[in-house]
Amino acid sequence: MPDELLTNPRAERVKAVRALASRSVRRRSGTFLVEGPQAVREAVGPGAPRVHDVYLTPAAARRHPEIVEGAHGVGARVRTGTPEVLEAMSPDAQGVVAVVDQVRADLDDVLAARPRLVAVLAHVRDPGNAGTVLRAADAAGAGAVVLTASSVDVHNPKAVRSTAGSLFHLPVVSGPELPEVVARLRAAGLTVLAADGSAPHDLDDLLDVAGTAPAGVPDLAAPTAWVFGNEAWGLREEDLALADAAVRVPLRGRAESLNLATAAAVCLYASGRAQR
Repeated sequence: MPDELLTNPRAERVKAVRALASRSVRRRSGTFLVEGPQAVREAVGPGAPRVHDVYLTPAAARRHPEIVEGAHGVGARVRTGTPEVLEAMSPDAQGVVAVVDQVRADLDDVLAARPRLVAVLAHVRDPGNAGTVLRAADAAGAGAVVLTASSVDVHNPKAVRSTAGSLFHLPVVSGPELPEVVARLRAAGLTVLAADGSAPHDLDDLLDVAGTAPAGVPDLAAPTAWVFGNEAWGLREEDLALADAAVRVPLRGRAESLNLATAAAVCLYASGRAQR
């Protein structure tokens, strides 16, 4: 059972949990905040980073006994708090939060596993977009996600919420520069494709020839790394030049463009289908 009931929303412990919304605090502590039953359930599952503390309201503890059991199973401290305490920790708690060690994957380890599909986020600044792409990559069967040095912190609370727990399902590498990432992915045998709205290659055309692509045409059936750029300006010319080819998602209707997360989901699922 949970250890104790916390009743003071101004307690130092509560303030310390709330402070994890700050990137500087996360950097110093090496931990981050996981909010909501779905994400915390995944955080206390197998293969996730170390969980230090799980906080629940009494009602949430009764409603989600699997979270309490999972937290005890991974050696986390479990504490209950009043709804006011959980609200003070996070307005997005939904009655449950956890303090967890940051997710740190190494690119060498990722490549040693010989992934067939990787998503690379270059200069992606919006945490909701980053989290949603990570969730789409997980759903499409990607082997890893890489966020370059200029991208958002994947431990940003909005990014974590947007992953809906997928942050704990696949390796996430943060920090390397894009040229290094591309060079190492290519050396590991992956074709590097840049998603770009004005690219010469049409994604549907590539799907039509997947597995039988002629010379000079990217083969979606081959191991592939997709590079996705900034929400506002996409990929810079120097970034596009790093890729083996640039690919556009066809727009059949009157929409001017797709947002980053939607375009990434389309591209990743196209590769996932071609690689079946």
